[in-house]
Amino acid sequence: MIIQLEEAKKTLRDLAPDLKELGSALKIDALRVRAEELDEQTMMPDFWNDQEGSGRILREVKQLKDKIAQYDDLMKKHADTLELTEMAIEEDDESFVEEITGAVEEIRTLEEKMRIEVLLSGEYDANNAILSFHPGAGGTEAQDWALMLYRMYCRWGEKNGFNVKLIDYLEGEPAGIKSATIMVEGLNAYGFLKSENGVHRLVRISPFDASGRRHTSFASVEVMPEFTDDGEIEIADEDLEITTHKSSGAGGQHINKTESAVRITHIPTGIVVGCQTERSQLQNKETALKMLKSKLMEIKLREHLDRIEDIQGNKANIEWGSQIRNYVFMPYTLVKDARTGYEEVNVDAVMDGNIDGFINAYLKMNA
Repeated sequence: MIIQLEEAKKTLRDLAPDLKELGSALKIDALRVRAEELDEQTMMPDFWNDQEGSGRILREVKQLKDKIAQYDDLMKKHADTLELTEMAIEEDDESFVEEITGAVEEIRTLEEKMRIEVLLSGEYDANNAILSFHPGAGGTEAQDWALMLYRMYCRWGEKNGFNVKLIDYLEGEPAGIKSATIMVEGLNAYGFLKSENGVHRLVRISPFDASGRRHTSFASVEVMPEFTDDGEIEIADEDLEITTHKSSGAGGQHINKTESAVRITHIPTGIVVGCQTERSQLQNKETALKMLKSKLMEIKLREHLDRIEDIQGNKANIEWGSQIRNYVFMPYTLVKDARTGYEEVNVDAVMDGNIDGFINAYLKMNA
């Protein structure tokens, strides 16, 4: 047992310079200065005169303080654990072994997680993420696969402390979904989830095939950042086709007897967005418009276009050869990313939201 304590002590001492270097990589000192400057701005008498600007500043302050607190908590945990370990060794007290070894593992995990966050340096990485799910060709089988992916990302978000908000949900017949959209809210949501944008391929014995044959299905996951400043995007009313319908949601939730759900088609590009989970038709329309502007802005930036009007609305097919990841349930179990080569054999764990390995591999590859 004392040997375990000595090993824990060595690990903690070896981690000390890594944690200091992590603070430099995160630019913690600069973040503290920036947070103080913004705090001073919030104290100004005219701060609330510009509601949009003040909201943007408050969001940045929260993001900065969350990141600083996370690092400070990690450093405190390291110092406290090292002190406890040295005390336990000095007093030859084995009762703390389990607590210390658990704390060391937690510190290493947090250090790795924060090191990955250093790679999130994109302009919109800190933003919330909007995820949309669409089945490919294949009817019920593809619709069921889209639903499985929807659940996987909801579980990932919940496990990682993000708030997952359902925006739109169209049930498939007789199973699965025709489409769904969620908002993943929290610091760096888009930075982590941008790696998941693309076509996902499933190979399994279909539960909808009475002959028990193996099927290949495709579904796409579309990921875009939520843009909080969409003032530069102007959309003409004549470019919009707005329809309303009754809500229908996951597992019978969010069902509304009135036609409060809103679907908006951007005529020039053919882009369709919808929202049905807000309390009123007006709120659903506002949310849908915000999503449309986010989608147009994301395409404009991705395709390096000068104007929103230059977007053509071309869309890749959800089919073989375009997938970013393969999920094989049969004849063996394997999930493998086509871009990074990262793979996991525990398919059930992956479908339960354990996809951090894929996300981290992508971020490291693109660092």
